Amino acid sequence: MDILTSKDKGILTIEFNRPEKKNAITSAMYQAMADAIKDAEGDHAVRAIVIQGKPEVFTAGNDLDDFLKSSSADVGDRPVAQFMRALSTATKPVVAAVAGNAVGIGTTLLMHCDLVYAADNAKFAMPFTQLGVCPEFASSMLFPQMVGYPRAAEKLLLGEAFTAEEAYDMGLVSKITPVADLVELAHGQAAKLVALPASSLRVTKRLMKAAQAEAISVRMAEENKYFGEMLMANEAKEAFTAFFEKRRPDFTKFA
Repeated sequence: MDILTSKDKGILTIEFNRPEKKNAITSAMYQAMADAIKDAEGDHAVRAIVIQGKPEVFTAGNDLDDFLKSSSADVGDRPVAQFMRALSTATKPVVAAVAGNAVGIGTTLLMHCDLVYAADNAKFAMPFTQLGVCPEFASSMLFPQMVGYPRAAEKLLLGEAFTAEEAYDMGLVSKITPVADLVELAHGQAAKLVALPASSLRVTKRLMKAAQAEAISVRMAEENKYFGEMLMANEAKEAFTAFFEKRRPDFTKFA
């Protein structure tokens, strides 16, 4: 299965399991993760959630072939939106363990997690402008808030990759650890959360996120509108065609 889920000692683990495709995420994978989080919300035995990939790669982001075949141009109707809404509104603490590349939504989703741990081989990228589209799922709001406008602008406008050290320095990740220790660290922290009063964690998380909750929903809707429109535009078509043809895109012909 491309998404592995398991429950053990109060922890729901969601794992990307498509290494032959660099854990590129399909609609079916998004739906599986959305369903797992929704199920966890109603399961009192689950007190923390861990999202992880493989030691070599967290996720390459959307499976572009699958993404472009979607029957809906409205991103807000797709399983990816169901997953991101479930993640962003989860009342239980979410821990992310990132090794290798975290591309596109692989970085975006981290902004909605509570604790983010990165292996020393982790690399992050949000190449939305390079694909002729715009940031997604409130990243245009959350990332500048987290790291400051100048650094957010550099990463979002240029879309270039950045290292685990940069991510830690900017405040995107909580701690960096050797690859071999990553899963143990993430699950160890999740186990600490499991041992704490669930009500205290739930209220503390709600208080920290309360001021942003409505703004996140509004920004997601705004980004989805622009993203869907831009997905159908010539710049995105050129970007995706170039990707599949393994060449550099030429945007100079567009105003």
